[in-house]
Amino acid sequence: MINLKQVIKDMDLAGKPSDHRIVVAMSGGVDSSVTAALLVDAGFDVVGLTMQLYDHGNALQKKGACCAGSDINDARLVADKLKIPHYVLNYENLFQDKVINDFADAYLRGETPIPCIRCNQTVKFTDMFERAKRLGASAMATGHYIRRKNKSGIPSLYKGIDDLKDQSYFLFATTKNQLDFLRFPLGSLTKEETRLIARRHNLNVAEKPDSQDICFVPEGKYADIVRKLRPGSIDAGNIVDVEGKVLGQHNGIIDYTIGQRKGIGIGGRKGIADKDSLLYVIALDTKNNNVIVGPRNFLACKKIKVTECNWIIKQPKNSKFKVLVKLRNSSKPVNGEVEVNFQTGLSNLYFDEPQFGVSTGQAAVFYNTKEYSHVLGGGWITEAPNIVTSSYY
Repeated sequence: MINLKQVIKDMDLAGKPSDHRIVVAMSGGVDSSVTAALLVDAGFDVVGLTMQLYDHGNALQKKGACCAGSDINDARLVADKLKIPHYVLNYENLFQDKVINDFADAYLRGETPIPCIRCNQTVKFTDMFERAKRLGASAMATGHYIRRKNKSGIPSLYKGIDDLKDQSYFLFATTKNQLDFLRFPLGSLTKEETRLIARRHNLNVAEKPDSQDICFVPEGKYADIVRKLRPGSIDAGNIVDVEGKVLGQHNGIIDYTIGQRKGIGIGGRKGIADKDSLLYVIALDTKNNNVIVGPRNFLACKKIKVTECNWIIKQPKNSKFKVLVKLRNSSKPVNGEVEVNFQTGLSNLYFDEPQFGVSTGQAAVFYNTKEYSHVLGGGWITEAPNIVTSSYY
């Protein structure tokens, strides 16, 4: 049984729930739908907002992704069921400019982008954020699995209790000012508890599967999107080993990511020791349009440079301190020491042990070494030198 008193407490708003209007960012999925349902049950004045991120005609045909046509309709049906107002905001042009174009350009630079974080930075937690305030909201709530705690009047971010659904990696860029206004009612729930609430409310999305792909990338075919957006910008080139020997050809570096092993297109090699027979993508040489491959040990990375750093904590007294860091959402945290320049937003991170397959364009998210669930902040990886790429930087 869900404790509504705890829901009200976690909202961290003075007075009665009925005194507060809460805008819920409704994507049409089960998580944001249950967020709205919980807040209605708790007595808040709830309004639903949904983003339309695509051309309306194309959106109606796209299924199984956030903010597509069918998802907008699902959000509308949930709002009708809960008897709350619901509005659709057209952010097509903004999304194209800030998220989709950035995604394509990052791939052409040989990076591996994370558009979901950029969407939070440039659309959801900015423009949508301001729209919620104009509607007279006391707070904006989302269906993310992350916890917000208020300690001594200062809001902080903590991992969701469900490790399999925790979304703290995607929310490192949440600023202190945004955190004052944002709430995350699902952070203390598991996914199964969320679905149980949806079933009790007879919501049409109760059994709706989670979206797996990036919302604007059909069937996970990232390279197809880049080719469509940047025709003529992608050239065929060579696949070379770490000594420069040509092993084969590629149809565009956008088809490859750092650390990739499968699908490189190079067959078995005779006379090569077993430990060196497996090839990995070591580097993407955009200047010469080469994909550089080699044994795994060439991927070893001892330090990275992180830019656009956002810190959700008070500025530490020392510019160097120990952290746990996640380099991908699905990866385990590793130990390191970060050297911070709070004025420029630049950080250097030194790993305690070399890491493999670190790619520029990904995020580095920092956690407290004494309390791993506590999110300190994070930024974008702009340099990740390994044995081959050290000469690039």
